[in-house]
Amino acid sequence: MSDLSTSYVDLAAEVSIQEGGTISKTLYQDASLKVVLFGFDAGQELSEHTAAVPAVLQFLDGNATVTLGEKSIDASANTFIHMAANLSHSITANQPTKMLLLLLKGAKPDA
Repeated sequence: MSDLSTSYVDLAAEVSIQEGGTISKTLYQDASLKVVLFGFDAGQELSEHTAAVPAVLQFLDGNATVTLGEKSIDASANTFIHMAANLSHSITANQPTKMLLLLLKGAKPDA
């Protein structure tokens, strides 16, 4: 890797599922973007919370239930979710799951 680029050829291999736990690894961060890779064991969750900036979830493998406000989504490999800032959400892994989170810190607020 250099200062001009960051690359990972196998995202799922960058994090291992920890038995009975959730692990996160920051892959990239600058003033406008933070990229975090998560590994959830079955039954693990991120409880309901909000993010001050828009965010994107990209599921790499596994299966999880994502609650966005009042709506629930069954997320599996290749599921893409965009969330507006301050949307209440939670994630519960139904089986071991790997997910990429992009926090869009440089996004302009909604008008």
